Amino acid sequence: MLNNSTLKFALLATLLTGMISTLARADDDEHRPVAKNKVWQTECGACHVAYPPGMLPAESWRAVMSGLDKHFGSDASMDKASAREIGDFLEKNAGRSRRESSEKPLLRITETRWFKHEHDEVSDRTWKNPKVGSRANCTACHQGAENGNFSEHNIRIPK
Repeated sequence: MLNNSTLKFALLATLLTGMISTLARADDDEHRPVAKNKVWQTECGACHVAYPPGMLPAESWRAVMSGLDKHFGSDASMDKASAREIGDFLEKNAGRSRRESSEKPLLRITETRWFKHEHDEVSDRTWKNPKVGSRANCTACHQGAENGNFSEHNIRIPK
């Protein structure tokens, strides 16, 4: 039988262990395991990193996929079967939405609160560096972007 002090200590130890575990995960929040799909990787990865589906909510991916003929200034049209497979894959693996339902879906990951918060210390000079090119070029600085690893421990800012 456990006495009252031992029980309190065990409860406190359990709570602290949970808190430490949560903090450790929060520190590596930038690692987003990437679900894989060959058509998505081939089609989307041909022009830019195939962005992890969890970086946008389903309604944003639907909007992106519905406008492939004018995809950020390019025509990214593809056959219907590929578009359907990619759309289904993106929606199935999408992130959760934290926006008001009356707002239009965000089409750019760089417009998300998460992205802005994580990159608020990046200087304009870095963004204008020809080796970076734009905020959408994750692989310029994030060495593990293709694998969903956006950890601050794997950043190499181009000179």
